[in-house]
Amino acid sequence: MKRLLRFITTACMAAGIVLAGNSTVGASDTQALDPAKSTSAKGPDIPTQNDSQNAVQSGSTTKVNVDSQGVIVNGYDVVAYFKQGKPVKGNPAFESTYQGATYLFASSVDKADFDKDPAKYAPRYGAFCSYGVTMGVLADLEGPDAFAVYKGRLYLCGNQGALKEFKTNIDSNIEKADTNWRLLAVP
Repeated sequence: MKRLLRFITTACMAAGIVLAGNSTVGASDTQALDPAKSTSAKGPDIPTQNDSQNAVQSGSTTKVNVDSQGVIVNGYDVVAYFKQGKPVKGNPAFESTYQGATYLFASSVDKADFDKDPAKYAPRYGAFCSYGVTMGVLADLEGPDAFAVYKGRLYLCGNQGALKEFKTNIDSNIEKADTNWRLLAVP
């Protein structure tokens, strides 16, 4: 846990320095990136990028969080989050590729819906933890259950604690994550 906090603090400080150097964020936004100023006493555990996960470059513009076979969201059907409101394991028989990642679907209908408009269903921030991106960190997902579909977009979080923090002020957190993602998503 101490190692994780040290990593997050270091990453947040580096993000703050980069953001301040680029003059894209005001002082109040930089302070919000500091995990020590979290509104909860302990704060959520944000999982780090582990060896079985890779950040893949899609062209030269976006990173995506995939496993060693290039599969995103641990093989869960992203369309199911919207249609069924829960994670559903995808089937390798129904797959599509988008932005350098392989997506698996539970049915041919879900695959067809995705293929019509992949940007509608693709998780925000390349399937990295949305709360982590809010803090300027690319963090892994521990499982498929920490998610929110908000204003027609899929936001995944590393765990339930991170999801709870992300949802406490979701509009502000999305704004911060969008700003950070522009810096984190490029090489």
